[in-house]
Amino acid sequence: MGVAKLIASGAMGEFDAAGELVMGGMLGHAVEPHAGESHGYGGHGHGTICLNCGTALVGPHCHECGQSGHVHRSLGAIGHELLHGVAHFEGKMWRTLPLLAWRPGDLTRRYIAGERARFVSPMAMFLFSIFTMFAIFQILGISMPTDLETPTARPTAALQRALQHSEAGRAKDIAKRDKLAAGDSGRAELDQDIAKADREIAAIKAATAQIAPIEAVAGDDDVIKHVNTGWYTLDHGVEKWQKNPSLMLYKLQSSIYKFSWLLIPLSIPFVWLLFFWKRQYKLYDHAVFVTYSIAAMSMLFIVVTLLAAMRVPRDVLVWIALLVPPIHMCRQLKQAYGLGWRSAIFRTSLLLWFIGIIASLFLLILALLGIMG
Repeated sequence: MGVAKLIASGAMGEFDAAGELVMGGMLGHAVEPHAGESHGYGGHGHGTICLNCGTALVGPHCHECGQSGHVHRSLGAIGHELLHGVAHFEGKMWRTLPLLAWRPGDLTRRYIAGERARFVSPMAMFLFSIFTMFAIFQILGISMPTDLETPTARPTAALQRALQHSEAGRAKDIAKRDKLAAGDSGRAELDQDIAKADREIAAIKAATAQIAPIEAVAGDDDVIKHVNTGWYTLDHGVEKWQKNPSLMLYKLQSSIYKFSWLLIPLSIPFVWLLFFWKRQYKLYDHAVFVTYSIAAMSMLFIVVTLLAAMRVPRDVLVWIALLVPPIHMCRQLKQAYGLGWRSAIFRTSLLLWFIGIIASLFLLILALLGIMG
């Protein structure tokens, strides 16, 4: 029964993740400009009049509203649109991904300069990469730990788990010893392990006996009473964190996914600081740079996660995670803003420092949202 529930739970998780993947493609497709888009999967059209705005057609698309003169009306066309929304982006994705990976600055510069129909827009790329990343995390069962019963949060709970672990190990050693013959040399080694476990168990029990009364005196209610800022919303939020930190951490984890778009407006001012004296660069340019950069980092996380699932050595993954982001950002800065290598490296070092500030601000905002929510 338990196995069946586990299988069912895993299947539901994969279905949810697949749904997130489809939704990401559809959202990205929804904000992506439909330049030159047409569908040939059944349907009907009007030979001379646009069915959307009534303008006389002079080509395959309306020159007023941009709608195709041929519109679909079949279930096959709906499936075709869904497949395009998830993976194809009308062929733009396969022109965008190579540039995003190897020449991100060229992609940024060309998009800003006006080459919009050839590439996936920054926001569509951002939405697609974020949804895909979290969908893969869900499929592989990757999530932040929500069990806060650690030695710093609940010493007695941690000691109880350590006690259970030691007692289980001791029981296994006793079972192994009992299976051995009286004169077997392995019995002496197992006796030593059992004696060591006995000492650990006695020490854990002694520590529990000393800590438990302290926790009983300084209970959760007493800790909560000390939080009194005079701002009810904040005090109530802190109280929720104190009473159920695991639930609040789970909500924080969900908020990272829902509010990841906040990283864009938080990052733009810091990129502007790198070029504030150069008037030829506008905030829009920095927004395109930031959005493509975050999308690229999300795709990198996807690659690293998949490599980890394929049992690639941990050291290789660590080096990829440490080296690729600064190299990628440096190349994007150099290519997008026409910098020399020295200038690009200097600005990259500043940007890496800024990223720490941005991440701290992002987590602080999410924490405040969780407290006040």
